[in-house]
Order: sequence, then C-alpha cells, then structure tokens
Amino acid sequence: MDIQLKRGLIEICVLKVLTAGDSYGYQLIKDISPYMEISESTLYPILKRLEAAKMLSVYPAEHNGRLRKYYKITECGKERIKDFITEWQDVMKVYHFMVPLSILG
Repeated sequence: MDIQLKRGLIEICVLKVLTAGDSYGYQLIKDISPYMEISESTLYPILKRLEAAKMLSVYPAEHNGRLRKYYKITECGKERIKDFITEWQDVMKVYHFMVPLSILG
C-alpha cells in the first residue's frame, strides 16, 4: 500500500477509534491491528500530527501507579472524519465510473 495513503487511513482509523472513547497508544494499536498493520513507530508520529492539527487532545491519567497519555478526539477530529467520508465517496464515484470503461478495452 502507498505509504501516504496508509498514513492517511491510519489517521482516520485513530480518530474513528477515539469516537468510542478516550484511549492510549498501546490500546489504539490493539484496536487498529486487526484491520491494518501498525507499529508504535508509525502510530506515535501520527498522534503528534493529529494533536498539532487540533484533531485530538492529550491528557495524563494515572494507571497502576504510572502516568499514561490518553488521547481524546476533538470537534476538529470529528469534522475530519466527515470530510474523509465525503472524499472517499467522491473517489468511489470515479472508480465506479472508470470500471465499465476498462471493460471496453
């Protein structure tokens, strides 16, 4: 898969997972892994970019005596999901238009 496409899809996957509730890095990897290969070295830069873009916020919370970073989707992040769905629908319209043309030869 193209690396830019994969990065964009992972961003949307992270945001979508966070619509179900706040989460932390390792749990996000576990939640996304059944659908797409993802590693810590891929996830954490994406989390930083999403935070910088105000699509998610970060806060610390104690868990078993240790501080853990939790990520929470923002309204901007929810809007990004909506925009992605619209963009994806546009891509699929083009694809469905082009498929019959490829049959013609």
